[in-house]
Amino acid sequence: MNPTTADSVPATPFEGIGGEPAVRALVERFYDLMDLEPGYAAVRATHGSTLDDARQKLFWFLCGWLGGPRHYIERFGHPRLRMRHLPFAIGIKERDEWLACMDQAMRETGVDPALRERLAHSFFQTADFMRNQ
Repeated sequence: MNPTTADSVPATPFEGIGGEPAVRALVERFYDLMDLEPGYAAVRATHGSTLDDARQKLFWFLCGWLGGPRHYIERFGHPRLRMRHLPFAIGIKERDEWLACMDQAMRETGVDPALRERLAHSFFQTADFMRNQ
């Protein structure tokens, strides 16, 4: 979204991605894809009948995780990601679908390729930590 040059390197991934509007667009595309693409059926099944709550919480979480406003922490405290995901069966298939869906959403919303690669690595580490199957 925002080009990175030697003269103007964004201070945080949040700035590099384009701030709240870009994070919102990424989250919306991510959950739209999850809802529409058959290839993401396993990860979609770990969510309830509606994705509204997940959309809002991921937006709040990603803002802070990327170095922007700490909306999630202000509302809920520490994310405790593993604990919060324990009720859901998350195996390699769900992890890989989540990662593929996020990568597709990042590509489709125009996240800078270098930033996308950095984020994909971080997303993998976090998603792999969520596995409980």
